[in-house]
Amino acid sequence: QVQLVESGGGLVQAGESLNLSCAASGNTWSINGMGWYRQASGKQREMVATILSGGTTKYADSVKGRFIISRDAKKTVYLQMNSLKPEDTAVYYCNAEVWTGYKYIEVWGQGTLVTVSS
Repeated sequence: QVQLVESGGGLVQAGESLNLSCAASGNTWSINGMGWYRQASGKQREMVATILSGGTTKYADSVKGRFIISRDAKKTVYLQMNSLKPEDTAVYYCNAEVWTGYKYIEVWGQGTLVTVSS
């Protein structure tokens, strides 16, 4: 099994930066892609950024040029968020694509709240 624990959320003002971390534990050898998703109050969860094991990244249009996703060899994934806007306020969830031996499943962290004040 794989467990994900996020950290780094908090309250910041518009224009400031935050760095989120997500530490994976357990059978981390089975992890392929990892990513960050967010869910604002009253809205559906949306993809923010993803990164494959080979390093290929993908970003939502709303965060391109402001957010940077990265991961290290220990299966920790980071989200550097710059030039934050009030519309970035949401609960941010870490996600991992995990190989079970016969299929991929998605594992989620508990989420960390990011609040950006104007």
